[in-house]
Amino acid sequence: MARLKITQTRSRIGATERQCRNLDALGLKRINAVVEHDDSAIIKGMIERVKHLVRVEEVAQKKAAAPKAPKAPAEPEAQAAE
Repeated sequence: MARLKITQTRSRIGATERQCRNLDALGLKRINAVVEHDDSAIIKGMIERVKHLVRVEEVAQKKAAAPKAPKAPAEPEAQAAE
């Protein structure tokens, strides 16, 4: 799934209450604030309402690192004391 990088580029002053609530829901509180969200219909709808206030970029998703090898079991301290 793709990720979207959303940057608030314009002030919310003069925006409607609905637009301000959409910015809050996206996690944008001030100009030049940047958030990343998964690409979904809900997020796209929120962006559509405030598209004149934000800039949207698609970000390549990072691959997950390979799992690490399990650690060797530690010796119990009771055996070490004897």
